Amino acid sequence: MTFTLDRRSILGGSIALGTASLALPSMAFARTAGEKNLLFVLLRGAADGMAMLAPVGDPGLSELRRATLSEYDGARRADGFFAIHPAFDQVGAAYDAGEALFVHATATSYRERSHFDGQNMLETGAAQPYAKSDGWLNRLVGMIGEQAGETHPKALAIAPTMPLALRGDAPASSYAPSALPQASDAFMARVGMLYGEDAELGGLWSRALETQAMAADDNLRNLRDAQAAGDLAASLMRGEDGARIAMIELGGWDTHANQVGAFRRNASQLDALLGAYRAGMGSAWDDTMVVVATEFGRTARLNGTNGTDHGTASATLLMGGALRGGRVMADWPGLGESDLYEGRDLRPTMALESVVAGAVAEHLALDPERALARLFPGRSGAPVSGFVRS
Repeated sequence: MTFTLDRRSILGGSIALGTASLALPSMAFARTAGEKNLLFVLLRGAADGMAMLAPVGDPGLSELRRATLSEYDGARRADGFFAIHPAFDQVGAAYDAGEALFVHATATSYRERSHFDGQNMLETGAAQPYAKSDGWLNRLVGMIGEQAGETHPKALAIAPTMPLALRGDAPASSYAPSALPQASDAFMARVGMLYGEDAELGGLWSRALETQAMAADDNLRNLRDAQAAGDLAASLMRGEDGARIAMIELGGWDTHANQVGAFRRNASQLDALLGAYRAGMGSAWDDTMVVVATEFGRTARLNGTNGTDHGTASATLLMGGALRGGRVMADWPGLGESDLYEGRDLRPTMALESVVAGAVAEHLALDPERALARLFPGRSGAPVSGFVRS
């Protein structure tokens, strides 16, 4: 069963797959040429796509998840067959406005169930865990710089450490909200004199000052405040001199128990972050795309503690002012016993790598085939298309 106006556009991404406590958000940013903005949100812990976008039209759902069905009474419907989780109020509003879409039954080529290995593959874009040391998002920054005939764009992280997805050859700085007093101008001047003539440290210091200027209005002091994190991301990106590529991480999606309460809390945080970011971008929202993905999904059936265990396919969320949204892209595999992957998981039918490469290539005016080969090397499928309004 397929839910999209453009079935042809998803066939390239359809199985090149083969058989084979609340989050602490952290952010990473990269300045690129042009006016387009891209925000990548990584949900660490394996977010449950069947909770995010419940297939209420599938008769198998009541057998697998009877204890969660009441959550979706009166919830927004998506393409009639699905229901958007009720905690996604801001996401749902964007969906109704045609500025959000879901891609269901997505997965990378990873088929085991280790968070460490799955996140490594999702961030590096490699065809197997630990095969690459740089990230697909860093390679994307490099592609944009090469296409524009300029040096690789600068990158910066708002995080204790640089996220793997943004590590690589592109120069990187870091920024983290601090509760410490602001350093005096005299102290900063002395440090500048100390570092200024150094070939390596001089460049790092210059980028640090630039980052500090971009974050001059930062009021974020508690990284648990997802709405404030969304506001901060928007403030760092919407200006003429702002960042153009950003990454935010949200953990806590490993819902082995109490699926209803645990998922709702996390979904509310994600919704607040995305809603604040959408509002904060203002007119720049029309030139912005958000990609929300996770390392793998969860079991189709609830476990003995009304939670879910590590699974395979999940759902991917895209948002943006130029998006051709208000729809679900899916080659739905079904929830019958014979339909489930290894008899337990939602079967993947859409290659996440093909979805991400196709979406960012359309948005940033890159060649989609080159983008797939560069960002996710070794994949045999074709990039998915049809995300952006023409």
